[in-house]
Amino acid sequence: MSIRSRRHQHPRRRRALAASAATAVAFALLGTAGAQASQGGEQAAAAPDIPVENVQRHLDELESIADANGGNRAHGEPGYEASVAYLQEKLDAAGFETQVQEFTAGGSTGYNLVADWPGGDEAQTVMAGAHLDSVSAGAGVNDNGSGSAGVLETALAVSESDLEPAKHLRFAWWGAEELGMVGSSSYVDGLSEEEVDGIDTYLNFDMIGSPNAGQFVYDDDPAVEAVFTEWFEARGVETEPAEETAGRSDHASFKDAGVTVGGTFTGAGYTKSAEQAEKWGGTAGEPFDPCYHSACDGTDNIDTDSLDLHTDALANAVWELSS
Repeated sequence: MSIRSRRHQHPRRRRALAASAATAVAFALLGTAGAQASQGGEQAAAAPDIPVENVQRHLDELESIADANGGNRAHGEPGYEASVAYLQEKLDAAGFETQVQEFTAGGSTGYNLVADWPGGDEAQTVMAGAHLDSVSAGAGVNDNGSGSAGVLETALAVSESDLEPAKHLRFAWWGAEELGMVGSSSYVDGLSEEEVDGIDTYLNFDMIGSPNAGQFVYDDDPAVEAVFTEWFEARGVETEPAEETAGRSDHASFKDAGVTVGGTFTGAGYTKSAEQAEKWGGTAGEPFDPCYHSACDGTDNIDTDSLDLHTDALANAVWELSS
């Protein structure tokens, strides 16, 4: 997550989801409880349970990329370009139409990765995105490998499910967010008015595995917020509005252009209160992420339970909002 706000064809392959017996049971329960009514009155398919071990494998890879490239995945550094290449290879193999878009920030070339799932009404496009860059201090596994990996694994689940949504699905990974949402601003600024109007909803995921996690939902749009809060509530998880994200991540680029936005968040540098610790567990008086923007933001800096929970919430929103 940024410190401050600033404006300025491939063959489809099937992937096997690694699923334990417990995951299969969870999927069956989710399919029964989570099916939503579509506009035509029929029941839309429920999102699959996303195996958290798959998300963790992506985080392991992103940390390895940072380790091999000076310890970070920052804008303008080789670790960032290697991160883009890793994701693009996975998406190409899964049948997405990918493109890498260039922009300039701080005298260096930056890159956004955009992946479109074929089909669906492009005049009603649902987007899910996350920033892929880290700060220069470290690997950025929670900020924002966590959101990037969650969005990636959800996109791969779309392919595995052979999803045929009514609305068009687009996934994106932004560069130079840590310099002030430069990549996402560049993307939005490059769209025509018609293309902006064609984005039904943009969902943002920036830090979803914080080690002293809070359970936060963006409150920018009541209807989209309810998709998340009702999902969490059904699982006995109380949420709060994500006040710390206001104007500080890539959804701001879309919101400023009039696009409906939403997302989830597990906290960054703000301090967890005693009331929040009682509600969610963890340590009161400590930041939600003590390694925020620091060298210690590696794979040991992830709360697996929250990563699992928020990735499943992400997938549910993609399935529900695109149906």
